[in-house]
Amino acid sequence: MHVAVIIAAGGKGTRLGASRPKQLIEIDGQPILQRAVAIFTSHPEVSEVVVVLPADLAAAPPAYLTNTPPVGPRGDHASVTIVAGGAERQDSVANGFDAVRDRADVVVVHDAARPFASADLVSRTIAAAVRTGAALAALPSSDTVKLAAAGRDLDAGPRVERTIPRERIYLAQTPQAFRTGVLRDAIAAGRRGMAVTDEAALAEYVGHPVELVPGEVTNIKITTAADLRAARALAGGGRTESRMRIGTGYDLHRVIDGRPLVLGGVTIATDRGLDGHSDADVLSHAVTDAILGAVAGGDIGRHFPDTDPEWKGASSLAMLRHAVGIARERGYRVSNVDAVVIAERPKLAPHVDAIRERLAAELGVDAGRVGLKGKTNEGIGEIGRGEAMAVHAVAMLIEDSSEEP
Repeated sequence: MHVAVIIAAGGKGTRLGASRPKQLIEIDGQPILQRAVAIFTSHPEVSEVVVVLPADLAAAPPAYLTNTPPVGPRGDHASVTIVAGGAERQDSVANGFDAVRDRADVVVVHDAARPFASADLVSRTIAAAVRTGAALAALPSSDTVKLAAAGRDLDAGPRVERTIPRERIYLAQTPQAFRTGVLRDAIAAGRRGMAVTDEAALAEYVGHPVELVPGEVTNIKITTAADLRAARALAGGGRTESRMRIGTGYDLHRVIDGRPLVLGGVTIATDRGLDGHSDADVLSHAVTDAILGAVAGGDIGRHFPDTDPEWKGASSLAMLRHAVGIARERGYRVSNVDAVVIAERPKLAPHVDAIRERLAAELGVDAGRVGLKGKTNEGIGEIGRGEAMAVHAVAMLIEDSSEEP
């Protein structure tokens, strides 16, 4: 039996309020989309997976989709195909169906925003579709259900029309599975203008029976920021506290004549500055490396090589902003940083407050979360002789559970 899976990931996730498609946001170090796809690529009953993405993302898909292993001799990895989505969810699923309808016996439709469906749930839904023609995972309602009356008073909320017996109420999930002929009929109804929120409703509309398969409480759909926080707690084994990452950074630059001295984005009046390809802001460099280290994002030389003319004389604060952005992409934000500037001259104390404020603005934190200390090297070594300046930095990052993931 040839089982094809369509992963519906063609939306932008606007209700989450993120600056990028929600399927790319990471949970416990792994993108939501990657988690959803992995449910099926490793499933022993699945032959192929079609991932439906927004057109721009389909043109340049993430590497974890294009590098997925092909089908093995025992079907241990399903192949992955990428197609562009449509204007609405049902249009995207229809595009995915077009890619598999000529060879599939059963087609499973799953929302990318549900990254925790179990292999057992997938198997049970497929078996029910083979038996009945169409099936979906669903949870029985545990709450009393009220049907609101049509219309509402301007000065009051909705009114109850009647109470619906909750024993007959189920909350739909995905996966949903269909024999190919059933889904063909359902999609044809959608293309004729029947607008619904899932394919099971289209199958119902054209008269096919749909079996309810017991769903899973952990099979949550990530729609809002609160859902994202719950998903991250679930991925972390039920932990509700923010996960923490700590990184360290270090940098050293030679002190030379004829260069400005820039520390933390603040130019300090002195006759000698630091040698470097950029503005040689040794403090910003060390903090940048600490942030990159906390999220295993490489080092500053990898992102800003001194052979790249783009960074010749550039402000190191741009590098710092880049590191903060990488952390945000991986689901983290800066909680606080602490740095020690080691130099014989000039005295750091008169400039500490200005530097802390400038760094805090770039890091997206209050100045009270930026620690900065000045130390000398007691006349020892190249730093003690005033030939170099060094900085040690530590950054603590926490999981970003804000409204802007």
